[in-house]
Amino acid sequence: MEIKAKQLDSVNAIANVKIPLGSIKNEVQNLAKKASKNIKMDGFRPGHVPVSAVLKRYEKELIKDAEQNLFKYAIDSALKELQKENKDLIGDPYFEKFDRKDGEIEAELMLSFKPVLKLDGYEKLIPEYQTPKVSKKEIEDKKIELLKRFATPEAIKTKRALKEGDFAKFDFEGFVDDKAFDGGKAQDYVLEIGSKQFIPGFEEGMIGLKAGEEKDIKVTFPQDYGAPNLAGKEAVFKVKLHEIQELNIPKLDEKNLKLLLPNEKEPTEELLDEKLKEQIKNEKLFKLVNDELKAKFADALIEKFEFDLPKGIVEQEIDMQFRSAFSKFSEKEIEELKNDKEKYKEKRDSFKDEAKKSVKLTFIIDELSKIRKIEVSDQELIQAIYFEAYRYGMNPKEHLENYKKQGALPAVKMALIEEKLFSDIFIPKSNKKVKKEVEK
Repeated sequence: MEIKAKQLDSVNAIANVKIPLGSIKNEVQNLAKKASKNIKMDGFRPGHVPVSAVLKRYEKELIKDAEQNLFKYAIDSALKELQKENKDLIGDPYFEKFDRKDGEIEAELMLSFKPVLKLDGYEKLIPEYQTPKVSKKEIEDKKIELLKRFATPEAIKTKRALKEGDFAKFDFEGFVDDKAFDGGKAQDYVLEIGSKQFIPGFEEGMIGLKAGEEKDIKVTFPQDYGAPNLAGKEAVFKVKLHEIQELNIPKLDEKNLKLLLPNEKEPTEELLDEKLKEQIKNEKLFKLVNDELKAKFADALIEKFEFDLPKGIVEQEIDMQFRSAFSKFSEKEIEELKNDKEKYKEKRDSFKDEAKKSVKLTFIIDELSKIRKIEVSDQELIQAIYFEAYRYGMNPKEHLENYKKQGALPAVKMALIEEKLFSDIFIPKSNKKVKKEVEK
């Protein structure tokens, strides 16, 4: 058995492996001998099963196990030659080349290692920005939004037409191809116009109606609609409006202040204003970070710091991005890719640059999180997954188990680390680059 290892760059190495037929046969024989001492087989006493009987029944499995053992030995030998250890590996070694001829195997194994990063001076790349200031109108609008929680819709006394923001009390029945469909009928239904609870075009079609009026509203169900029998279909809803309602927004009295500030002994409107101001400011800052600053900082980091990338990890990322995009390809494009290997390779390779950027940024974020001592505990990870499950009406334990089965927990944890890292960089009180305040 021949093994020659060669370092390609600081994080990638190739191991050329030649396994003669004799080595495979010897390993198969060794495995068969070990198995014969423990295996149970009809007609033989335990521990006295002939090696020949084991070979005859389990030949395919033994050859497979033997080859795996020999490649494991090849990896260990290559690591020793490269003066590396198994813990230095990142990702699983994979075959760049694999040929089998007359029972002999010739292969090239790609080994990848975690890069060592030096991010000196990264602070200079943090984009400067101005902390958003909150206007009085924004605070007042927020108070009205909160008071709407305690508001109740009441019928209007005037005979005006329905407009956006009103609540409509009405009957409706839906028809596709002049036939009523299940779940498309209701009486005295109350809907906030503009809430987008119904399919596109429905709420807009009701605007302008007056109490007592009827109308046929033509709409088209979205292609991704939950009911397959309705997806993409044109429909007509027969609507009769009974009543137009408006929200009766209560005043900010002592009772509602206590409801809005339950943890305060002496709640006041001034205290509520302060809290709302801070909340709105943080919301604006969070949006600024996510919409602009994060991407700008990430691009600067990727451009500034150069280091070799583990080829195996890059290939995994290419595969992941390609699979994710595959479902969005047209049927014609999918058929072409299936029948043309060159086109398939070309399409897959088109994801290479983005995959490299993604992998590079992941290593940078991992290193920055160590520098800034950012950690995510197992408890935080589970809480985040449970919260996601609650938000989408899923069973939290089953949701967590699905993540475990998919091997996706490390990716979720990295996403949480990234979120905490960027918050630590852009939103800490100690960040002196954010002391300027401006009116917006």
